[in-house]
Amino acid sequence: MSNPLDTDQIAAIQGYDAEKRYKYLVKEVVTNRQIWILTDEHGCVMLNTDDEDCVPVWPNKEFAEAWATGDWESCKAEAISLNKWHSRWTHGLEDDELAVVVFPNQDEDGLVVYPDELDFELKQQARKQNQR
Repeated sequence: MSNPLDTDQIAAIQGYDAEKRYKYLVKEVVTNRQIWILTDEHGCVMLNTDDEDCVPVWPNKEFAEAWATGDWESCKAEAISLNKWHSRWTHGLEDDELAVVVFPNQDEDGLVVYPDELDFELKQQARKQNQR
């Protein structure tokens, strides 16, 4: 379980570029053992790029909830355990030919990666943290 972020931390992290937000997400998800998505009555929220259909993910509840405005104001932030992400989500997203948009900001800017790439990064980070 993560500690709530204060407004200064949220503002600072939202100022990160897409690459730095990606690295932050990987560390937070492994530390907190959960990744956040938004859901509505139809299931998981999706975003579309020119090339990919994507599932947006966030490192903390606060960032997912900050996205639940406008068209998405009826959405709820939902945590997925890291174990469930590894065991079900990675393969499910690949089977559905979906990509992951990592920690998009309010401008919908985020790195688009394939599920196996994110899975690999999360496992690498877990190994690093276990060596400490």
